[in-house]
Amino acid sequence: MDTTLQDFADRIGHATATRTPLCIRGGGSKDWYGQDMQGTVLDTTAYRGITDYEPTELVITARCGTPLAEIEAHLAAHGQMLAFEPPHFGTSATIGGTVAAGLSGPRRQAAGAVRDFVLGAVLVDGKGETLHFGGKVMKNVAGYDVSRLLAGSLGVFGLIAEVSLKVLPQPVAECTVQLHMNDDEALRRLNEWGGQPLPVSASSWHDGVLTVRLSGARSAVDAARKRIGGDSLDDADDWWRALREHDTAFFKDAGSLWRLSLPTVAPPLALPGTQLIEWGGAQRWLRTDADAATVRKAASAAGGHATLFRGGDRHAGVFQPLAPAVLAIHRQLKTVFDPAGVFNRGRMYKDF
Repeated sequence: MDTTLQDFADRIGHATATRTPLCIRGGGSKDWYGQDMQGTVLDTTAYRGITDYEPTELVITARCGTPLAEIEAHLAAHGQMLAFEPPHFGTSATIGGTVAAGLSGPRRQAAGAVRDFVLGAVLVDGKGETLHFGGKVMKNVAGYDVSRLLAGSLGVFGLIAEVSLKVLPQPVAECTVQLHMNDDEALRRLNEWGGQPLPVSASSWHDGVLTVRLSGARSAVDAARKRIGGDSLDDADDWWRALREHDTAFFKDAGSLWRLSLPTVAPPLALPGTQLIEWGGAQRWLRTDADAATVRKAASAAGGHATLFRGGDRHAGVFQPLAPAVLAIHRQLKTVFDPAGVFNRGRMYKDF
């Protein structure tokens, strides 16, 4: 075993023996996400490097501390990409933190979420044991899919030491158009287009403007461009990058930022504040001073749930409270992988 990984395992074993909480941390670009961090920091940035990559296999394997920017640059040199378009939220983002946070960018609408691209993982559990899940090929489906369970787990099950991710070729052609309409019309159009063979790879509505990105073969993009209409956006790459990284006025405004996951057909929610709609209507960002109960009640009534993404009163919980049966399953998994409860204690749920 690599000496750095062995050092991690030894520290974890000691923490379990002494029941000392550990805070698993990579580049720290998402320290603000979730509940407050607790425990002694276990810095993973020393364990870095791409360990396996064969472009023809469309799979890349890297250690947890590998900078996300390094991986994206390596893939781009071969005309490939992480199709879930993960946000960085800073220059220090690592691939381990990317998987642990489970956050996807604008292309998630068409390509899928982080968990859909995780093929395998190496996990150091609460006993200091190194466990291997999944594999490095897309057809490996043996056993329980624990590797995908780790996506979005915020490190509560253990140290994600290494991950294998499916990658995709960059699109041959892309264009972005903007159309002026209200949110009702935007949702209607997006759902209508979602049922048609159109190469829509991302969408966003805010303040009366619907922005749509088309990606794929040149002929398909050109045909869809004519069908959808609208005005071309020249600086499209920068525009989508700013949206992905929350580097726009909407995300910089004051007030609590909520992330709502809803059915695409759900109508605009009658909540105070301003909204930004993504993913064909499935992801809706809300800037509001409304309390957690009000926001979550509206999201639940529409068939979804709400996460307090930034700011606000976190005493009500960042994530939507789980149903008792689901919470019981989470606790059982936590006990199996982290019997002493040392990993990222309370990061996801206060009593978890």
